Amino acid sequence: MSDPLRPRASLRTAVVWDVLKDALERRVKAAGRDALDVLDTGGGSGNFAVPVARLGHRVTVVDPSPNALFALERRAAEAGVADRIRGVQGDAHGLFQVVEPGGYDAVLCHGVLEYVDDPAEGLRNAVGALRPAGTLSLLAAGLGGAVLARALAGHFTEARRALTDPAGRWGEGDPVPRRFTADQLTELVTATGLQVGAVHGVRVFADLVPGVLVDTEPGAMDALLKLEAAAAEQPAFHSVATQLHVLAERD
Repeated sequence: MSDPLRPRASLRTAVVWDVLKDALERRVKAAGRDALDVLDTGGGSGNFAVPVARLGHRVTVVDPSPNALFALERRAAEAGVADRIRGVQGDAHGLFQVVEPGGYDAVLCHGVLEYVDDPAEGLRNAVGALRPAGTLSLLAAGLGGAVLARALAGHFTEARRALTDPAGRWGEGDPVPRRFTADQLTELVTATGLQVGAVHGVRVFADLVPGVLVDTEPGAMDALLKLEAAAAEQPAFHSVATQLHVLAERD
């Protein structure tokens, strides 16, 4: 996935980036420091880490893939923020083998809970990395978006299977091990002791609109971005979003 500040990629990331950027600005004011310590679990090649570092923050990226961390190093260097980004190999379950608990003003847990063996444990570890006053940005695959996508593609049996499967999978060939509803994610977050501040639906329309329309119709991309932003906050659209974003804080 590309830098969320680039126009084409922003169709998938704009909602999360706008919410995250505002949250970091609030945390800066609350902490009384210009630079925050941010942990990006499963941050891969720096999709969000690099833009966060561009804001002046120090970012630690934990990812199990050496290739992703190599790409992160290269991307950080190209963006001129190599001095503010540190990549370490690890995962959510062994998080405190590579980072200190309670050492971060904000933790990004994006695209992690779908793949860990125990989502509750993985999330507890992510929250355990927060300072007494800290912000969690959680992004995970949404169940409804997958059901809708399979149905619109004419795969009705797969859509029904995803809807009834405990993990939200549409079949053996499904590349995503687990999907969530908004209620499931908020329950996981509140169980850690954090207070949920906002829930947003991500990629409500972007994955359904033909790419040729966005690329060729004048003004289509900007209009679609505005539509995504408007729909993201509406609970009615959470049930059909490809991803769900939860912003939570520790008082």
